[in-house]
Amino acid sequence: MSKLGRVLVAMSGGIDSTVTAMILHEQGYEVVGITMKTWDYANSGGTKKETGCCSLDSINDARAVAVEMGFPHFIIDIRDEFGDHVIDNFVDEYMAGRTPNPCVLCNTHIKWSALLKRADAMDCEFIATGHYAQLRQTEAGRWHVRKSADDRKDQSYVLWGLSQECMARSRFPLGHMTKPEVRQLAYDFGYEELSKKAESFEICFVPDNDYRGFLKRRLPELEKQVAGGKFVNTAGEVIGTHDGYPFYTIGQRKGLGQAFGQPMYVTKIDADTNTVTLGPVDALVKNGMLVGGATLQKYAELPADGLELVTKVRYKDAGTLSQVSQLSPSQFAVDFYANVRGVAPGQSAVFYEGDDVVGGGLIHASR
Repeated sequence: MSKLGRVLVAMSGGIDSTVTAMILHEQGYEVVGITMKTWDYANSGGTKKETGCCSLDSINDARAVAVEMGFPHFIIDIRDEFGDHVIDNFVDEYMAGRTPNPCVLCNTHIKWSALLKRADAMDCEFIATGHYAQLRQTEAGRWHVRKSADDRKDQSYVLWGLSQECMARSRFPLGHMTKPEVRQLAYDFGYEELSKKAESFEICFVPDNDYRGFLKRRLPELEKQVAGGKFVNTAGEVIGTHDGYPFYTIGQRKGLGQAFGQPMYVTKIDADTNTVTLGPVDALVKNGMLVGGATLQKYAELPADGLELVTKVRYKDAGTLSQVSQLSPSQFAVDFYANVRGVAPGQSAVFYEGDDVVGGGLIHASR
């Protein structure tokens, strides 16, 4: 038994998770590899060739590395767990007129839950993933996520929902590295082909990157049910018709299907009336929002008068200085110090203090 402990490593077959396993193995951990089958591309109805973390090639790649390095590897089928939570939520959110972020839900409620469950069954003290993020513990003993050393690859935004238990048992070996350094390390380990492996930026269960097509395939009657909805302007005047509210997202400009004489953006979606509000870019500007379903990491609670934090409203958002006030254990009010565009209900809001994740939640409404 290793003095460092036994660690269960989530291996997708990609470069990041593979190098994670290599690093921990070299450091002296007793590594156990695990690949999670989350989705069947055949069931998506898409046309793109199967690639990514659930493909047979990726599973074989992960197993081959484990065999070569001499540690055990297992494949687990969590398609039912994944489908019930992630895919059903994805569809439900669009049907409610919101814009979901399935990667956040998958990371915090599926992958970690599945990994911890299997880690306990395999007598593993720790779990590890190839996320570009770091973990820190405060003097008060609370764990929190911290930004990666690689700003371009940082994934702290999608990890706001991790619990204290999850973080205490997690390891992120790539958090202090840049992507080029990871590729070089794969090459140095003797995996030249892996070091050049391309990345996928698509939602794993939407292989053709067409969420509208995915919704239509999941709900065959959807097009008929929502066709003929109304486009209205910010004054409430009807200015056109659309294909159905689930096929639009806040901030969308292209693909509206008609011209309006000036650039128009989706500013509001009303699922109850099948109405999509359009307006000029300035109509996207918001100065605050309500956030629910939230989790605090760095602090057990915020001060009564709130805290000045940087808030990100989407993955690639640079963040905006804000006053964040805690209304209840899981609900927050955010007041931006500068106007913010494209605040979309359903997306994640993540609060930062410097590089530290203070917490995050789901955007419920803008104001």
